[in-house]
Amino acid sequence: MRIVLQRVTEASVAVDGAVVGRIGRGLLALVGVAGDDDDATARRLAAKTAALRLFPRGDRGFDATVSEAGGAVLCVSQFTLLGDVRRGNRPSWSGAAAPEHAAPLVDAYAAELEALGVPVAHGRFGAHMEVRLLNDGPVTLVLDSDELARSRRPSAD
Repeated sequence: MRIVLQRVTEASVAVDGAVVGRIGRGLLALVGVAGDDDDATARRLAAKTAALRLFPRGDRGFDATVSEAGGAVLCVSQFTLLGDVRRGNRPSWSGAAAPEHAAPLVDAYAAELEALGVPVAHGRFGAHMEVRLLNDGPVTLVLDSDELARSRRPSAD
């Protein structure tokens, strides 16, 4: 699972000209699901998202979580985050999960955020969406489940 998080002062997603999700201050989460991802992956990345200190508190620039800052998350599925451009000029999407596998995991990520007390707005899975945001900072991070898993493994030294 790969998630691009952008700290925003506002963000919205529209389908066919109608807004289907909107937040004020918070995080825009663009969520890509890989074929080998599972519920545990979605829950782990949601917990990481909820715990990240990306918002200012007093004179400390990165000290508050999205909940502590009174923010929300706009969760938008984005299979193109799994695009492979190592060869040629046309991305390969073979690393992205099939829709029937990916949709429940995007939902699981959002549900876990909500269970952790973070308000969540949603895009519409599989739809052509127009995403608007006002990036705050700008602050943008990438959460990659493979990278996070590697950092948790004990070293062989």
